[in-house]
Amino acid sequence: MSADLENRLTALEELAAHQAKTIEDLSDELARQYQVTNRLTRQVEAIAQRFLSLEEQSHGPVPVTKPPHY
Repeated sequence: MSADLENRLTALEELAAHQAKTIEDLSDELARQYQVTNRLTRQVEAIAQRFLSLEEQSHGPVPVTKPPHY
């Protein structure tokens, strides 16, 4: 094998190893972001439920009255 061909093969192997590491890092970050998104979604849903509960408690029953034009 010529030296030039061997150098090119070595460079390709290094590039492939670097890309594999980058893909692994991105996959790990994506998994972490997925967990954060799920946690935040649960928190927003809990806050929304609490808000609705407090809103229901703050309003009394709506009185039945005649409209003003009667």
